[in-house]
Amino acid sequence: MPLNLLKKYNELLELLQFSERQRDVSLRGIFNRDIVENSDFKFRGKLIRPFKQDGVSALETLFSHLTRKTDEKEKNVKSRSVFDMKRSERLHWIWHHVQEIEQIKIFSHKDRKDGKNVIRTYLFDEVENYVVVLEPYRKTNDYYLLSAYYLESRYNGPKRIKNKYKRRLQKVY
Repeated sequence: MPLNLLKKYNELLELLQFSERQRDVSLRGIFNRDIVENSDFKFRGKLIRPFKQDGVSALETLFSHLTRKTDEKEKNVKSRSVFDMKRSERLHWIWHHVQEIEQIKIFSHKDRKDGKNVIRTYLFDEVENYVVVLEPYRKTNDYYLLSAYYLESRYNGPKRIKNKYKRRLQKVY
């Protein structure tokens, strides 16, 4: 398990050989190091926070968004109950992308969410088909970390994000 703490971008975490509990311990170690305990977890000088949800720990919600996906059979269910290997094995990539070390496409886009326009900022790694999604915090000059995931071709992920990039806003929020 400690071996995963040594992994760098663009290596994948080794998770297949673990039991569910061991896998969770390994992923939480990376999550804690890169996000929870990282006082420098900022994007362009702005603090990145977990998204708050009523009655649920913000950090638990974020961990779930970064390591799980919604069951495809239950489209109307909002919970993330299915372990997502592709998200999880790239968990340590988030910190790398937030630092803007590599050449990535950074843009803001106006998305429709629950009947409202919402501005989101995308950190798009076209080479690795990976995206980190941030939302500007309304009350302060910070961000919410909404999610980060591998863009799967079977869901038109790369095509969708490229279309958003074509329709991006002039300013990065």
